[in-house]
Amino acid sequence: MIGRELRVYTRVMESPCFCSVLKAATRRVSAIYDAALEPVGVNIAQFSLLRRIVRAEPVTLTELGRMAELDRSTVGRNVRVLERMGLVALGRGEDQREATVTLTEGGRKVLREGGPLWDQAQNTVEARLGTGTTRDLRALLNEL
Repeated sequence: MIGRELRVYTRVMESPCFCSVLKAATRRVSAIYDAALEPVGVNIAQFSLLRRIVRAEPVTLTELGRMAELDRSTVGRNVRVLERMGLVALGRGEDQREATVTLTEGGRKVLREGGPLWDQAQNTVEARLGTGTTRDLRALLNEL
């Protein structure tokens, strides 16, 4: 752009972007859970997926995606990581085209040992925010 001045216009936001604030808060909260779950070798995303699997096993990847509110390809990638970790096993469902997921004994052990660690993370968040605030936050976020 020779001879022309490049101008960049920005709009000053009167309040912070909800998405940015929520993403930053999510990173901070996830760090609390990840630190708590470190002794069992999983992060909060993996632990949550294991909990969803145990509630519905054997569960298809498609159904697991619905439960986790993730697309099937993302769930498939995450399940393969858990499989490599020895925490889940993939099999075939009634419809041979669809893969099913079940927990291995290693996955069940992670859930047993991780449960109290997850509780500890829950208590940490609640202690920082207060009981009333966590109750209100849960209700507000469920409205989205």
